[in-house]
Amino acid sequence: MLTVTVYSTGPSCMRCTLTKKALAKEGVPFVEVDVRENDDARAYITEDLGYSEAPVCIVEDGTGEDHWSGFRPDNIKRVAGASA
Repeated sequence: MLTVTVYSTGPSCMRCTLTKKALAKEGVPFVEVDVRENDDARAYITEDLGYSEAPVCIVEDGTGEDHWSGFRPDNIKRVAGASA
């Protein structure tokens, strides 16, 4: 089972908005976590994963985890292909 979590900084983040729209267009279900309202989530993406820009996408497929930050249409296409 593929699960995608998008850690965002809200609607004013254009990269976050583009990422969510692209995932939806590709039919990839995802859960959004707004790091402005969740200190634990913010600590996870900044301290544990080392990212400093949003969005951060975490993809879990049951065998491992993949993640990236920023708007990455190439990764979204790859995830869409894996979830088909």
